[in-house]
Amino acid sequence: MTFPYKTVLMVGCTAGIGVALAERMIANGSYVIAVGRRKERLDAFVAKHGPDKAGAVQFDITNLDGIKSWVDSITTTYPSLDCVVLNSGIQRPVNFAKPTEVNLPLVYQEITTNYTSYVAMITFLLPHLQQKGPQNPAALIAVSSGLGLVPMPRCANYSATKAALHSLIWSIRAQLQHDKSSAHIKVIEIIPPAVQTELHMLQDDLRANGNTNFGMPLPDFIRDVWAGLLRGDDDIPVGHARMNAIAFESIRKEKFKDMVAATM
Repeated sequence: MTFPYKTVLMVGCTAGIGVALAERMIANGSYVIAVGRRKERLDAFVAKHGPDKAGAVQFDITNLDGIKSWVDSITTTYPSLDCVVLNSGIQRPVNFAKPTEVNLPLVYQEITTNYTSYVAMITFLLPHLQQKGPQNPAALIAVSSGLGLVPMPRCANYSATKAALHSLIWSIRAQLQHDKSSAHIKVIEIIPPAVQTELHMLQDDLRANGNTNFGMPLPDFIRDVWAGLLRGDDDIPVGHARMNAIAFESIRKEKFKDMVAATM
């Protein structure tokens, strides 16, 4: 099976998972529109792959008021857009046992980046994907985290945002599957374990401990994600996240099916 989507919007494409997955898509014939805050990295991405295979749009997704106009510009410039990958995220430690030390602005930024912006982007991008119609399959792909399945107290807020995203994706998938104008949109969740990216390098406490280079090697992670995408999986848990998903997510899914049957 081949990857069926030809024009991909990759949000969070200046490092790590976003860049690596975008490059795998380009290698397999997709045109990728890279989105991120760091213009120099976006420019380097386009220069590496060439304008016939990649484009770039600088945008800060925490600018919630600007998301609608940004989406309108994207869908006007790239009407062939048929796949959206939401991959942006930040992770910071927070210890609520020491409430006077909690950096609430950073907590709010984490919520906005990892969850609220996703809600806004999905809301404004879905009309474009809906109008593609049943003859033109489309996809909405969200990158969550294994910490959305089993939280880590060290990064309690990050884990909570990913748990919220995990829940949201299940519900959006069910809603679109039960809507005739949306049934052609495949909703996919990629659930990473810890992966060796700069997500860890940007955290002061991990740098202080010399503990930033841990997790699954990025090439191995992308290999497993790509295999799931080619299989057409709805859920793609990888590494330790896959082990946890096998252990208990099947029970939750059965309960969710019952909820869907009773309410939709």
